[in-house]
Amino acid sequence: MTSALATLSRQSRRLAGLVRFGASGAPVSICLLVLLWVLGAATGNLGRGAGRSVTHQFAAGIMAFEHGRIWTAVTSGLWAQGLAGYLLATAAILLIAAPIEHRIGSGRFAVAALTTQVFGTLVALALCEVVKLVDGGWGFRLHVGFSVSPTPWIVGVAMVASSSMTTLWRRRLRVGLLALLITLALFGGHLLDLVRLSSAVVGLVLGPVIVGRSARGQRLAGTQREGRVLVALVVAASALGPALAALSPNAVGPLAVLRDLFRGVEWTPAEVRDLCVQSRTGEDCRRGLLGLRLGGVGPTILSLMPSILLLVLADGLRRGRRFAWIAVVCAQGVLLALSLLNFAVRYVGFVEGDSLFYGLDSPTVYRTLAPFLTPLAVLVLLVVTRRFFTVSAPHGTYRRWWLRLAGVAGALGVAYVALGMIARSGFDRVPSVPALLADYPQRLVPPVYLQWLDPRFLPDDAVTTLLYEWTGVVLWVAVCVAVAATFFAPAYGAATDDTERARRLLISGTGGPLSWMTTWRGNRYWFAPDGRGYVAYRVIAGVALTTGDPVGPPQALRDNVTGFADFATGNGWIPCFYSVTAELRAVTDSIGWAGFQVAEETVLHLDQLEFKGKKFQDVRTALNRASKSGVRAEWISFPDAPLALTDQITAISEEWVADKGMPEMGFTLGGLDEIDDPRVRCLIAVDAERTVHGVTSWMPVYRDGRVVGWTLDFMRRRAEGFRPAMEFLIASAALSLKEEGAEFVSLSGAPLAKVTEADGSAPTADQSTLAAVMDTVLDVLGRTLEPVYGFRSLLAFKAKFQPDYVPMYMVFADPAALPSIGNAVGRAYLPGVSLGQGLRLVRTMFRS
Repeated sequence: MTSALATLSRQSRRLAGLVRFGASGAPVSICLLVLLWVLGAATGNLGRGAGRSVTHQFAAGIMAFEHGRIWTAVTSGLWAQGLAGYLLATAAILLIAAPIEHRIGSGRFAVAALTTQVFGTLVALALCEVVKLVDGGWGFRLHVGFSVSPTPWIVGVAMVASSSMTTLWRRRLRVGLLALLITLALFGGHLLDLVRLSSAVVGLVLGPVIVGRSARGQRLAGTQREGRVLVALVVAASALGPALAALSPNAVGPLAVLRDLFRGVEWTPAEVRDLCVQSRTGEDCRRGLLGLRLGGVGPTILSLMPSILLLVLADGLRRGRRFAWIAVVCAQGVLLALSLLNFAVRYVGFVEGDSLFYGLDSPTVYRTLAPFLTPLAVLVLLVVTRRFFTVSAPHGTYRRWWLRLAGVAGALGVAYVALGMIARSGFDRVPSVPALLADYPQRLVPPVYLQWLDPRFLPDDAVTTLLYEWTGVVLWVAVCVAVAATFFAPAYGAATDDTERARRLLISGTGGPLSWMTTWRGNRYWFAPDGRGYVAYRVIAGVALTTGDPVGPPQALRDNVTGFADFATGNGWIPCFYSVTAELRAVTDSIGWAGFQVAEETVLHLDQLEFKGKKFQDVRTALNRASKSGVRAEWISFPDAPLALTDQITAISEEWVADKGMPEMGFTLGGLDEIDDPRVRCLIAVDAERTVHGVTSWMPVYRDGRVVGWTLDFMRRRAEGFRPAMEFLIASAALSLKEEGAEFVSLSGAPLAKVTEADGSAPTADQSTLAAVMDTVLDVLGRTLEPVYGFRSLLAFKAKFQPDYVPMYMVFADPAALPSIGNAVGRAYLPGVSLGQGLRLVRTMFRS
């Protein structure tokens, strides 16, 4: 409770700070807010919906334009509808519009608000004419409808401002806001919904003209983590649509299939039964049964539960869970099948008689097929992005989930039958035990999907109504809670259980500076026969490529190397150890393998570390400048850090990836997923206002179950922040870890870069001519990729700390397999590179 209150207090302070920030430099927004309330009070519009005078003289609409009231394109943004509308508008102006005005300037803000309000209204009215040609019913409602709200110009200026935002927030704002507005337009379908959507599109188009583009350009490259977030946003928006329609009894959009949930029930169960006795297929009978099934709080909540489950699954998609992807694909497939079946019922004669499926008053081919579009679009998106969702839960998680679900369903079934028999006189027809058993599965299905089935019996008092309507709700709530709980179980990729075993061995045993990388997602594991060691590897194009040395007792190094080699060969793979130490290379040299150096590890021994003397001038300058600028170093754990910090770190990382125009590299280079680990420590550079200027992550190095050192992995700096942030953070980390008793810190290796290259010396030949040729090829590749990824610049940067250099090697049994090995290494570092990104990489290399 204390933690929750503290979190609430922090978030409240953040919101208050945002309001103060906006109000301090947003005169146009504040004036519009005051004008909004003054006009509302003057016209008596605050305590109720828009009055007749307001809707007639100042609200935008087709009829208003037909009567020459063109000024309504502007004035419709100066009123709201009812007290709730005014309060919502006030919050939006203070939290969205005012901070944006402070950011882009009052002049540009005024231009953005006016143009998006006017042109958004005009575009929406033009759309109304198009809608009339496709859907006469919806078009008529739009024709007689009106728009009065400040939200169109608020979303318009937000989209205008997005043009100059950082990559992360530009992408999230546009995807999230457009998905929400499209959903509101398709499900709610009111003229105001179309005006909001049109204003956002106008803002998107005019943004570069009004505020210019971001200095970093319109780059689309992003990380896998951000791709998951965007897909989750789209799925969440598609799930919110039916809920919004259900909560809006006046929804008129083409996808507003749940609006009948709030229609009044015209008959009692007895009256409906009498009607159905007279004519089982009559319209009154069918509508009466539909009203009884859909009316009330219980059926409403039950009909909304699939949408709530989709929201839960969207959180799983955000976390990259494979189960969430499969479940959402299945859910969208079911919705797609129901939409097509509804069409078949109405227009193919699939069943005899009339159907009230989806509760359409006047079904047309267009309105019947419209619900088909949303699940189809989401399904296509999920299939295209399926590579993002590879994270599995620990072994047995979902087997236990199914068992618990079956137990809950069985217990509910027993309770439903038992209580139904006790209260059987409360039904319009007295049920038997077999009848209750046969009816129980229907109680678990949202009633909107049961409109073809006639109920066996209906509740006629409070007790039976509670039993009849809420049994399914209980099960669905249990399902949602259980699914959400599985997403909190630790997961490390497709081999979660093996990863957990490897983590236990590493934490209790001995590993090298790069050994923590063996716990990252994407690795598979070979375990030594004695269970005391393992090798992390991944199979790419027939090559079993390892991550560093085997983990285990040093005396077992040779046995682990040969054991893994035999295992890989037995499976038809080419064994290759990558980024390994000289000790392992000595072993492979003794058994006739070839190899060459691929990187240079930089190590700082902390026992006598002091940043003194001329050679550490840059480091001391960074420490002194940080002190004068009020920037300090702070250790955090990313999984437990406040949202205010993790959001900034995420934004900095996404901006860095966008700058490259290429996907974030993997394999031995970590990203946000890798720092989201409780055993990994992050050191951030923050100022007095809690602005994050840079971040580094440090992986533990174990010896005999004890942490003896730390390895640098993740390095990101805010582009416009404290410039020597990396020098400051690395130096601060080394001094802090020295005080904690650590023996060394490794600044990790830089792929395709070697210290010997600094003096221009050529690569040395190795055991085979082919290996020497490959060494030269990698040297050329390193120089070629330098403009994109800067590995050699990184090695030169680390030289500021005067480290000891430790060569890292790649060793392999068969030099003839080097082309395959080279392909595997490239695909390991860039597993998700697209054709377009590959072409951009080639262009960058040629320009350099």
